[in-house]
Amino acid sequence: MFYNNKIVFADDHGEKVFIEPGMANRHGLIAGATGTGKTITLKVLAESFSDAGVPVLITDVKGDLTGMIEAGSDSEDMQERIRKFSLADMNFSYKAYPAAFWDLYGENGIPVRTTISEMGPVLLAKLLDLNETQTAVLSVVFKIADDQKLLLIDIKDLKSMLTYVSDNSKELSQTYGNMAKQSINAILRSVIALESKGADLFFGEPALNVSDWFASGTDGRGMMNILDCRQLMQDSTMYSAFLMWFLSELFETLPEVGDMDKPRMVFFFDEAHLLFKDCSKAFEEKIEQVVKLIRSKGVGIFFCTQNPTDLPDGILSQLGNKIQHALRAYTPNDEKALKAAAGAFRANPDFDTRQVLQELGTGEALVSVLDKEGIPTVVRRCSILPPQSRMGAAGEEAVKQVTAQSNLYLKYKESSDRDSAYEFLERMKQQNAAEAESAKQQVAAEKEKQKAEEKKEKEKQKEKEREERQRKNAAKSIGSTVAGTIGREVGSTIGKSVGGSFGRKLGANLGAALGRNIMGTFFKSR
Repeated sequence: MFYNNKIVFADDHGEKVFIEPGMANRHGLIAGATGTGKTITLKVLAESFSDAGVPVLITDVKGDLTGMIEAGSDSEDMQERIRKFSLADMNFSYKAYPAAFWDLYGENGIPVRTTISEMGPVLLAKLLDLNETQTAVLSVVFKIADDQKLLLIDIKDLKSMLTYVSDNSKELSQTYGNMAKQSINAILRSVIALESKGADLFFGEPALNVSDWFASGTDGRGMMNILDCRQLMQDSTMYSAFLMWFLSELFETLPEVGDMDKPRMVFFFDEAHLLFKDCSKAFEEKIEQVVKLIRSKGVGIFFCTQNPTDLPDGILSQLGNKIQHALRAYTPNDEKALKAAAGAFRANPDFDTRQVLQELGTGEALVSVLDKEGIPTVVRRCSILPPQSRMGAAGEEAVKQVTAQSNLYLKYKESSDRDSAYEFLERMKQQNAAEAESAKQQVAAEKEKQKAEEKKEKEKQKEKEREERQRKNAAKSIGSTVAGTIGREVGSTIGKSVGGSFGRKLGANLGAALGRNIMGTFFKSR
């Protein structure tokens, strides 16, 4: 509840326990074993911030937070709680809260999208589970796209860019260094695997404008932005990468504001241990840096997990408001975790923190918050107040109706696909193919022209040879006629001089010989 300008969420034997709104951006922890009441604590805090006019973002990993859009129902148990905690004096009432439902896959809420460029190579490398070498290559691919002014919006843009770099690695390596095709192919395989998990629905436009999550209801209460993570939780890597992207977007988008009377937004991150599962040291350091600095942007983060040891020490040290539900110690590791959880609190001389931590019942918690000076209070054993909205989940039809009536649903419902790297590279590929085909046709035309010229030259040569043969044959025919005539005349003259048949025969032989001699001499001269 938001009462007397305080985020009231618990009761310690009649004394209300609250978080100072100005200290909510110092972050917080809600921890405890399954079934100890973490979800109710989350709901009560979220309702309180909403009543204070602060928008919240909640990751709903089980689908049981949708009940916030409906007022709670009365019962004997609720009446008992109201009397026990004197809630009637604080104007406790059952009420619904303004909410917007979101879903990366667009099935149970408003679609949430971002672009490949906005995700960036570091987060994308975690999402793709790349090693250091592959991460470095991916960063170079982003650099090439940036230098060539190619927009990386969706999965097909990234695949086209990787293929382009692979095909032109030899030329690009002269400017950007060596990029092994094996690494590029490995990245491409990871992208295709990610696409098969539905990431193609997440990467695209219109991309989410984070300012849309800072809305308020018509009555001034902060909007409950409930992110359906039931399907998203099937892939812990996708879940953690998305949430890290969101924090990074907030950090990069929001201006510095310093200390405020109340935060701009509070982010409840359930199953927070998944953010750090199998993450690299560099990724962990990036998370820690964002958590440290984002409070100066007016954003508070509450990590919800089963055990505080699920979070790195660097993150735990940034969480000023701690709500620890019961922990059970069944193994030596559990005992170690229990000791660490108890040691994180400022000791209370009235009880043994470690012992009480094992005795807490459902709805009870050990609590330490920051006072006005930012100093942690001593740990207190408290009972969590009941929520004012519905305890369980709302019906699917109610969720769909709220979603359909949202102006943001109209804004993000339909995806768009503007001209980006894929389209540019496809045009370039088609242009290169057209130029190659044109060059091929030109070469073929040149060859045909050359063949035609060679054929023409051969025919010309044949014609010349034919004319030469005809000329020689004509000359030979003429020469034979002339030689024969001369030979006969000479032979006839000789025959008459000799006389008789012998003379005629001699004249004929001499004439023929003379004719052959004349013809041989004639053709030799030719």
